[in-house]
Amino acid sequence: MRQFIFIVLFILPLLSKAQGNSQLGNKLVVSQDKRFLQYEDGRPFFWLGDTGWLLFTQLTREQIQQYLQDRHNKGFNVVQVMVIHEMPEENIYGENAFINNDFTLPKTTNNQSTQEEIEHNYWNLIDFAIDEAFKNDIYLAMVPVWGSIVKKGLFNIQNATTYISWLANRYKNKPNVIWMNGGDIKGTINEKVFNTVGNTLKAIDSNHLVTYHPFGRTSSAEWFHNANWLDFNMVQSGHKDYSQDSVGADNWKLITESYLKKPAKPIIDGEPAYEGIPHGLHDTTLPYWNADDVRRYAYWSVFSGSFGHTYGNNSIMQFYHQSSKNKAYGVKKYWQDALNDSGTNQMQYLKKLILSRDFYSRKPAQEIVVDNHQKKYEHVVATKGKDYIMVYTFTGKPFTIYTNCITSNSLKEYWYNPKNGNVFYKGKIVNQSKPQTFTPPVDRQKVNDWVLVLDDADSSKNYQGFIN
Repeated sequence: MRQFIFIVLFILPLLSKAQGNSQLGNKLVVSQDKRFLQYEDGRPFFWLGDTGWLLFTQLTREQIQQYLQDRHNKGFNVVQVMVIHEMPEENIYGENAFINNDFTLPKTTNNQSTQEEIEHNYWNLIDFAIDEAFKNDIYLAMVPVWGSIVKKGLFNIQNATTYISWLANRYKNKPNVIWMNGGDIKGTINEKVFNTVGNTLKAIDSNHLVTYHPFGRTSSAEWFHNANWLDFNMVQSGHKDYSQDSVGADNWKLITESYLKKPAKPIIDGEPAYEGIPHGLHDTTLPYWNADDVRRYAYWSVFSGSFGHTYGNNSIMQFYHQSSKNKAYGVKKYWQDALNDSGTNQMQYLKKLILSRDFYSRKPAQEIVVDNHQKKYEHVVATKGKDYIMVYTFTGKPFTIYTNCITSNSLKEYWYNPKNGNVFYKGKIVNQSKPQTFTPPVDRQKVNDWVLVLDDADSSKNYQGFIN
């Protein structure tokens, strides 16, 4: 048997430069084929998001800097955050967002305000966070008002028009903003309000993309796919396991369903199961989702057609700390201690893998998998570009695929480890019309997930992600 040759994965400095803040002012747009996001100058943008939902209310200025620097270092380029989570709303300094809890009266500062009032002000703190995110190459995907407030009837068409107009005008010239309508809610709860939010954002702020964060096990495409204000779709695959829901952990099904809708729009899983949160959220006696689970969600969604992926962590999404008033979903550690959880470190390897190959030719390729009906954890997912194939297996069992979607005489066979970004080069194989079976390397860890990467060996293109 041929021995695997260990290869060190590297990404050339130009890759980090391409994602650098010197280019963040180059706004994000939807690609011509409506499948990806990109910078306006044509460079690809792979969304690697984190759910820092309560960033604006739970962190001091110094802690905001700490968190954003950490996320930058781990390759994250988007943080999803709530502007208003509940009413009344105040930040960690005790400063309210509105006068008399009125959405039409944001509480701002003026020339008579003290330096402390200016620094602690709710909206000034958000300004600071956006600017710090910019310094760290990060976009803030901001939900203007969380869905539960709409459901309670506190946010309506009248105050929505005034507040969203003010919000859009305040941030329309910030280069690193993405708008996220909704907030864990079905569009049918109050569709008129959400359309008012979306249309108002687009009318005032044409610089920034707009999406919709839906309820668990649903997609924005169910209600707003044809809305002019919706630039890309988002699913929330959620936190339930196979025993709790018919879809279970199969987020690839939700991605596939939205991917196939016409007209084409980019799709992403904006909230899969979080690392460190119990199955189904509420019963803390149940098992907690771990790094293996969040890796599986990530590769399943991206290989099924997502243009990126959002990671979540129970401790970080609520920024749980020693003085927290609330302890949600059985959180077990403070947010600073969760910054280096295994899953949060491993997400960067997915981004590096995708950016190491031709970006815009990539599409789902389930048709090349011979046994395409493996269920639950044994599901094998494939994606392909013009001169490469990638196949992800969670269990490490052998699988069989057709490789002749690449028109070359021979292929280079690599195995990519999603836990650490290491690559094993096995050698060249003959390309042929009949299906071929591939056996992943043996990993002594509990979960033996791997990505098979097949490159066109006849191509003159020298991919810069691997040392050949």
